Amino acid sequence: MKDFIARIKDDARKNPKRIAFSESTEERTLRAIEQIIKEGTAKPLLVGNEFAIRAKISELGLNLEGVMFVNHLCEENKEYFEKYAQELYNIRKSKGMTIEKARETLNEETYYATMMVHRGDADGLVSGAVHSTGHTILPALQIIKTREKFHKVSGAFFIKFKDKIMLFADAAVTIEPDAKDLAKIAIDSARTAKRFGLEPRVAMLSFSTKGSANHPLVKKVQEATAIAVERAKEVLPEAVIEGEMQLDAAVEPWVAKIKCPTAKIQGDANVLVFPDLQAANIGYKLATFFGHAEAIGPILQGLRKPVNDLSRGCVVQDIVDITAMTVIEAQHLEGKIE
Repeated sequence: MKDFIARIKDDARKNPKRIAFSESTEERTLRAIEQIIKEGTAKPLLVGNEFAIRAKISELGLNLEGVMFVNHLCEENKEYFEKYAQELYNIRKSKGMTIEKARETLNEETYYATMMVHRGDADGLVSGAVHSTGHTILPALQIIKTREKFHKVSGAFFIKFKDKIMLFADAAVTIEPDAKDLAKIAIDSARTAKRFGLEPRVAMLSFSTKGSANHPLVKKVQEATAIAVERAKEVLPEAVIEGEMQLDAAVEPWVAKIKCPTAKIQGDANVLVFPDLQAANIGYKLATFFGHAEAIGPILQGLRKPVNDLSRGCVVQDIVDITAMTVIEAQHLEGKIE
């Protein structure tokens, strides 16, 4: 199998999209953008003070020829800025937003870059090398909004083992999902898997397999599984969703044969939906630290347009990879592919 990220980059190069970066004086981000330009996987848009950005590029000795600067506070950009401020006011006035507050809010680069994505002046946004997850997600929730009303945003990691790619969710955002939220996370994760070339086989994880334990936490996963299975029939019929299952039954055929011989998944799951954020976050870090797997992500799921968050501990290659994946998401959105 061709390397997962190499395949993603090949697909991104076929139709590179405009990806906004709101942390444009951050060293890792600028070094990543130099590589992105060389690889041709995206068209980077650097949002912020152009003089400060250029000074940092010069200091680092980088070649960012062809990059586009979005100097959002300069006089030449005033017309766009006012349009964005009016749009933000219209979106948030029921929440107490004023036009003055909208202008003040858009001084901040991530809010401005998010508005660019909302209005179609950028195709996606990558942020989070410096700021918290909330700093990236809150503007997206306020401006771009979720796929459906009351939909929860979730974060999925692609976990690359030596000979296998898996998806773990939600390992980034929703702390204690209820059954309905968990079902939506399962559907969104199946969609994400499909978008990046995996035929989704979703295991709804628990400490119980098919009723081996009786507890409210088990019942939550059982209920979530039933909801997700019904929803998948409408929106993603090719997805296989099974639960509740212990991890060993989800990933090891001989265990599945003993614990759940009639289950649709027989140790061959490639999407693992954890019952809560604690379990998912611990699980993906166990995979990387002890299983020597590579974690790629998180991919933010459930938003209308692609916005992706970085870890503050990310390295240059993480930014390069998540940018290519953001391009793929934008390509699918353009093609109305779910």
